[in-house]
Amino acid sequence: MRNKSLGLLLTVSLIILEITGCAGKADTSESAAQHNSSSEQTNEASDKGNLTLKWALWDASNSEYYKALADAYTKKNPKIKIEMVDLGSADYSTALGTQLANSDAVYDVVTVKDVPGYVTLVNKGVLEPLEEYIKADGVDLTCYSGVTDQLKMNDRLYEMPFRSDIWVIYYNKDIFDKAGVPYPTNDMTWDDYDKLCRKVTGTFDGKKVYGAHYHTWRSTVQLNGILDGKSTIVDGNYEFTKPYYEMVLSQQKDKVCMDYATLKTRGLHYSAAFAQGDVATMNMGSWFIATLINKIKEGEYTDCANWGIVKYPHAKGVEPGSTLSTITALAIPKAAANKDAAWDFVKFVSGEEGAKIMARTGNIPAMTNETIVELIAGMDGFPSDEASKEALFTSHTYLEMPAIDKSSEIEAVLNKQHDRIMNEEVDIDTAIKAMNEGVQAIID
Repeated sequence: MRNKSLGLLLTVSLIILEITGCAGKADTSESAAQHNSSSEQTNEASDKGNLTLKWALWDASNSEYYKALADAYTKKNPKIKIEMVDLGSADYSTALGTQLANSDAVYDVVTVKDVPGYVTLVNKGVLEPLEEYIKADGVDLTCYSGVTDQLKMNDRLYEMPFRSDIWVIYYNKDIFDKAGVPYPTNDMTWDDYDKLCRKVTGTFDGKKVYGAHYHTWRSTVQLNGILDGKSTIVDGNYEFTKPYYEMVLSQQKDKVCMDYATLKTRGLHYSAAFAQGDVATMNMGSWFIATLINKIKEGEYTDCANWGIVKYPHAKGVEPGSTLSTITALAIPKAAANKDAAWDFVKFVSGEEGAKIMARTGNIPAMTNETIVELIAGMDGFPSDEASKEALFTSHTYLEMPAIDKSSEIEAVLNKQHDRIMNEEVDIDTAIKAMNEGVQAIID
């Protein structure tokens, strides 16, 4: 669904939360004393001889951070060897699920690609729950901005996120300068955003400019409504999407944004739309930052070279910084032979030490702190303005699709009705009624 080229020199995926001291904290409780820390157990195991951890992943040769993480860990733990097993990208989740279920391969650590893949593995009963490890080592889950809460299934957590993408607003500074309109800010309601997009719509230097751009994914419209924390995309009631559909359809009617039908017919990619230099703002995931940086350096993108980002707009009364996210995580199979050592590696990768390594390789971790933000904002090609740096901080992140059994079936219903609304085949109320009935039937 998304164009996330793993071959890019920089694969930047942003989820930054404003925290201090989010490294794992020692737990001095009785339960922790009864459960030796995993790092101690790892050292005890390695004292008896070298230990190899098998790590399942995809596209190892195209993702620099895999090797960097493994090398850093083995440098710190010289008697531990990390053996990376590349299962390929195209059918990774299917291949991993089949192997773990059939015991064709035994891994100590597995990379979980997305939420649907995670749900499948949990339902197959092949992943180890992590609560005891987390509690024993005092890992602070609040450092993940609410994401780990959304990953719990049956009230248990089976994976730890180490990389994530968030949604931000991209904008073309040159367009705003020509229009004489102030830049977007990190504290905008959706009403503010609508007004701003309308102000910067028009013809400047003989060129038609659209104030906003919405790619054809349902997430560009529907998911704006879950950022107040009151609604979810899977509860079977979608009245909350109406104001956002009304806003975008009104913009479409007034030529503030390109119309959906044309985008679908032309198959225009969001990157091409922004690169043309006639789009003032665009809501999109942080994976696009890598494309912008590289294409501008290569001289391919010349009409949007002066760009910036700001936080996602928020509902009235909601703290700025709430946004959408996708994650990549690590889990431990139930059949793993070295679970304590595997947990030590998972904790390293998903924690502060792993976060710094991710940042140094041009990636942005799921857990971070001020030091990590400075590393990211200092990357060559990242916007130099303070607002873009501030946009890296989030107050809360909501998964695009929560971890539930029926997520793929629900998404099919929502995609169909989104297409009908945006093509103006039906009115918003009719489509919402179809969403409600379709999803409630799946839930029931």
